[in-house]
Amino acid sequence: MNLLKNQRQTVKNTKDFDYLSGQELYFDSACQTLRPQPVIDAVNEYYLEYNACGERVKYDWGIKVDEKIEATRQKLLKLAGKSERDYVCAFTLNTTYGINLILSQLPAKTYRRIVTSEVEHNSVFLPSITWAKHFGMDRVVLGREPDGSLPYGIKDLDKAVVVVNTTSNVNGVNLVNAKQLADDTHQAGGIIILDGAQTMGHNPESIKDVDYDALCFSGHKMYGPSIGVIIIKKQLLEKLDLSFIGGGTVEDVQLDSYTLLRDDLASHLEAGLQNFSGIIGLGAAVDWQKAYRPEGKSPLEHQAFLAEKLFAGLSEIPSVQLINQTPGSITSFYTDKIDAHKLAIYISARGVMARSGYFCCHYWLDAKQHLPPLLRLSIGLNNTEAQVDETLATLTKIIGGR
Repeated sequence: MNLLKNQRQTVKNTKDFDYLSGQELYFDSACQTLRPQPVIDAVNEYYLEYNACGERVKYDWGIKVDEKIEATRQKLLKLAGKSERDYVCAFTLNTTYGINLILSQLPAKTYRRIVTSEVEHNSVFLPSITWAKHFGMDRVVLGREPDGSLPYGIKDLDKAVVVVNTTSNVNGVNLVNAKQLADDTHQAGGIIILDGAQTMGHNPESIKDVDYDALCFSGHKMYGPSIGVIIIKKQLLEKLDLSFIGGGTVEDVQLDSYTLLRDDLASHLEAGLQNFSGIIGLGAAVDWQKAYRPEGKSPLEHQAFLAEKLFAGLSEIPSVQLINQTPGSITSFYTDKIDAHKLAIYISARGVMARSGYFCCHYWLDAKQHLPPLLRLSIGLNNTEAQVDETLATLTKIIGGR
C-alpha cells in the first residue's frame, strides 16, 4: 500500500475543478458530481451577500432571493423542455424524497397497479413495494432489454402508476422507449413518474419530448448542491391528496381548516423553509454546464469520448467482466482475481476514487443476476483523458499483477 501511495501521478482536472490537488482522480459522479468553482461561488455569494428567507420578506435581500429562485425554476423547466403552462418546478431533498412524496399522496382507488422494472435503484424499487402494500394494489415488475428499453404489454399499463429510471446507475443505458411508454401509459388511463437522476446531469435532451406526469432528479448529480427537483404536471399536482403541508403552503388558516396558495402550485410540495442556497447554486450549475466546454468539446461529446476510451481500455484487461455491453458514462465490472471492495481500496491508494458494491440496485445485481460486488467508474465533466489513462494503468497493474 505504501508503494502505491508513493507512485501517485499528478493529473490535473478540467478547468473550474482546479481547486483539486491533481492527485485526486474522482470517478464517482453517479453518486454525486463535484461542484465547479462558479457553483461554489454562487452558494458563497448567497451566504455572504444576501442570506435571507425567500417568499416571506419585503426587504432587498429577500427580494433578490425570490428572483434567483424563480430564475432557477425557469431554467430547469427549459432544461426539461416543459412549459410553465402545463408543468411546475418544485424543490425537495433529493430524487428519493420526490418519488416518495408523489407516491404517498396519490389519491386512493384511482390506480389499479404500480409498474416498475427489475433494473431500478432502491429509490424506485422500495417505494413501489410500499405503495402496493399501502393501497392493497398489484405490483408488476418488468425486465429490461439490453438496450435499456422496457418491454411491456398494454394490459400492464391499465390504470397503472409507472415508475422507472431513464438512465441506469449501473451501466448508463437509457430508457430508449420512454416516449412510447408514456404515450401508451396515458392511453391506458395511467400516469408515469420518471427517475431522471442519472439523466439530467448527462443528457437531458434525451427525455425532452417525453410526456411524463412527473420527473424527479437531484442537483447533486448535475454539478449543483445537494437538493431535489420535481417537474410535475399541474393536472397531477392538483389531484394529489396532500398530507405533507405546513409553513409556506397556505393562503389562509382557520381553527379547523386552511386554504392552500392557489396561485403557487409548486409551494404545495415545498412545506417549510427551503434550501435557498442550494436552489441558487443549482441555477448556477445549469448556466455553467450550458456554457462549459471541457477540453474543447461539448459536455456530451467529452463524456462520450472518455466513456469510449474507458470501455476500450477495460475490455483489454483479461480478467475484467464488464456489465456494460456498450460504452457509457457509467461503467461497472468485476474480476475473479480480486474482490471489488478490496480493489476500490487499492486504487484509492493511487488516488482513484470509485464506488464498489451493488449501488442500491440489490435486487437486480444480487438477487436476480447473482453477481459479486462490482466496481463502478462514473465519468464527470471534471475528468480528463489523462485521468482515464492513469486509471486504466492503475487497474491494469493491480489486476494484471494477480
